[in-house]
Amino acid sequence: MVEELIHAKRMVIVSNRLPITLHKTDAGQWQIKSGSGGLITALGAVLRNRGGRWIGWIGADDESAIPLAKGASREAGYELTPVLLTAEEVDRYYHGFANAVLWPLFHDFINRCDFAPEYWPAYQQVNHKFARIIAETTAPTDYIWVQDYHLTLVAGYLRELGANRRTGFFLHVPFPPLDIFLRLPWRAQVLNALLQFDLIAFQTMRDHRNFMQCVRTLLPGIRLEKEDKFVSKVTTPERSLRVAAIPIGIDYDEFARGAEQAAEAAWYIHEKLPERQLILGVDRLDYSKGIPQRIRAIGNALERYPDLRERFTFTQVVVPSREDVPEYQELRSEIERLVGEINGRFTTSGWTPIHYIYRSLTREELLAYYRTSEVMLVTPLKDGMNLVAKEFCACSIEENAVLILSEFAGAAAQLSRYALLVNPYDVEGVADALHTALSMDGKERQSRMHRARTVIRRESIYWWVDNFLKAAISADLSYFPRAEYFVPQMDNKESA
Repeated sequence: MVEELIHAKRMVIVSNRLPITLHKTDAGQWQIKSGSGGLITALGAVLRNRGGRWIGWIGADDESAIPLAKGASREAGYELTPVLLTAEEVDRYYHGFANAVLWPLFHDFINRCDFAPEYWPAYQQVNHKFARIIAETTAPTDYIWVQDYHLTLVAGYLRELGANRRTGFFLHVPFPPLDIFLRLPWRAQVLNALLQFDLIAFQTMRDHRNFMQCVRTLLPGIRLEKEDKFVSKVTTPERSLRVAAIPIGIDYDEFARGAEQAAEAAWYIHEKLPERQLILGVDRLDYSKGIPQRIRAIGNALERYPDLRERFTFTQVVVPSREDVPEYQELRSEIERLVGEINGRFTTSGWTPIHYIYRSLTREELLAYYRTSEVMLVTPLKDGMNLVAKEFCACSIEENAVLILSEFAGAAAQLSRYALLVNPYDVEGVADALHTALSMDGKERQSRMHRARTVIRRESIYWWVDNFLKAAISADLSYFPRAEYFVPQMDNKESA
């Protein structure tokens, strides 16, 4: 019965951006490209397989782009419904409330928050616009799945508009602890709006606990019940909803097949760097990714472990992001300065310790780097999940690689037993983990990576979608996983 219900409903994905990008050429002609990023990779495949609609901003404030965006539906494999935002809305809703308030707040960077009062009305206005378009373009039988922190108010506005829809919300970024969330001037409004969804899901149990603690403290009179290790029931005076922890996965088979096909490119990378192990970092330019701390750890390892010199090459790929924002420009400058200092200090004839790439890699390049690298450094200061860690493991088809993973990445909840967990703020600790990884024998590498890949293959993107929809539609909780790897090691220590 559950499966019938799941597949009978059309899925409608709602996110800040459509899974395409539009820009004008110098000649004034629109060009369209497929978007990139974990959310698009994850959900695009799901909609193509199941059928459905994606609603999101077109990335431009020109009405002439709307027909082009709609016309891309055939190529995408599902319907695209564009939302048009004005330049002022983009500035105050997207650059303002979403990225200058919620993004730093949810990643525990209070000092980077800008609580400008004019951001909140713009955020409300855009969320209402999204809700109105959802109400106009969907049917009562559709399941509305809203993605991420940009659109926390949508379900409440749908109710105001009288649009009776089943709604779910998934937060891809972390949810902060109470003492951090308290700083948000609109904390009660955001919490009350989230409680208008039928299901709220988070990446990890830590995020789940943080949310429940905020509701318990800030919204008295609401009843909270634990139904399962990973599921809670919230009862307000008007209705009941559920809160769950369901970590997002990747299309494991697609990445593994792609790594197989990238064999020639992978061979070329290693031929250029013979007799050396390759360490890889791949990140979007953002202060939450911990790139400067990671580069300092490379320098610390070379200083404290002279035996590592000339034994590895560290390739750091930084994907450009928000290049017009001054603090991101400063971050890029800091990264490049650190790379220059370490290379200047440790480079010898025929060997440069850090290879720095500031651009997006093609898919073939990325898969080749994943496949050929012996060590992957995924050390964000805070991250909801971090799909790069999972992509790397899926592509390590020889299973002769080591993942060094921040304990503050959501992926640590699933991979803590198989990766080398580190505190990204601990430069010497990361350097020690590098030395351990580079010295690890093949048998241990294979054992760790094989078990990590087993988990990632099992908890794929399709597992994530099925479990989210079952949680949304079914009262039966038996499908929820109870394996220990869902609980990170530090949570075990806390509960002990």
